[in-house]
Amino acid sequence: MSDETTDSLAQLNARLLAFARERNWEQFHSPKNLAMALIAECAELVEHFQWLSEAQSQQLSEQKREQVALEMADILIYLIRAAERLDIDLIEAANRKIAINETRYPAEKVYGDARRAGEYDDPAQ
Repeated sequence: MSDETTDSLAQLNARLLAFARERNWEQFHSPKNLAMALIAECAELVEHFQWLSEAQSQQLSEQKREQVALEMADILIYLIRAAERLDIDLIEAANRKIAINETRYPAEKVYGDARRAGEYDDPAQ
């Protein structure tokens, strides 16, 4: 990951922390509350795609695209706040998870096939 990306995430984290502290909202930002807010925002994102075809989901109007962008921003904000409260380095955790997935889903075994990891060894699948 580039220093620019890390710096950008760190800067966003600092801005969000200042925003919460200026409003005395850290008292409400427990990991539990942030996780609940995060899932609610994820549901709001999903609502924008409900009933759309695959093609329609890739061809959003500018207005719908902006609405989706703001829902994604809410998700990112709550995720960053939860990571800050739990002292988790999101970049490091994401890199660890990618390494795990590279092992669980070797390209030569799963290329073009989107089953769950355990289904590749199950002959019934």
